[in-house]
Amino acid sequence: MCVLTGDSVVASDEALKAFNDLKLGKKYKFILYELNPSKTEIVVKEASDSADYDDFLAKLPENDALYAIYDFEYELPGEGKRSKIVFYAWSPDTAPIKSKMVYASSKDALRRSLNGIAADIQGTDFSEVSYDTILETVSRGTH
Repeated sequence: MCVLTGDSVVASDEALKAFNDLKLGKKYKFILYELNPSKTEIVVKEASDSADYDDFLAKLPENDALYAIYDFEYELPGEGKRSKIVFYAWSPDTAPIKSKMVYASSKDALRRSLNGIAADIQGTDFSEVSYDTILETVSRGTH
């Protein structure tokens, strides 16, 4: 169990283990994280091995914030397949203000705990997290 310091939010051991299972063990394709009910710890909401990006998008709530990690695979012409781990801070415009504020202020607690992230995405609507948008982000600087 993680120790709290003051009012800060911490990433649970389970959250960190799931990330390592995705990164090192390739056990998952994506992980959704949420704050526990007392807003003191970041926990795993769901982990999936579905390779369909639309399955991932379908899991993003229309009216609430969350964090997500996605093992994004893509192909560059003449260079073959690549894989980048992407961190999403999902905070749709329709989410409650308090939820957006809590998630924005606690993002660093999770983000700092995860090593090996290639890209950070701030999503407020589905166009910002579309496959093509993420592909453009992760493939920049790799040509």
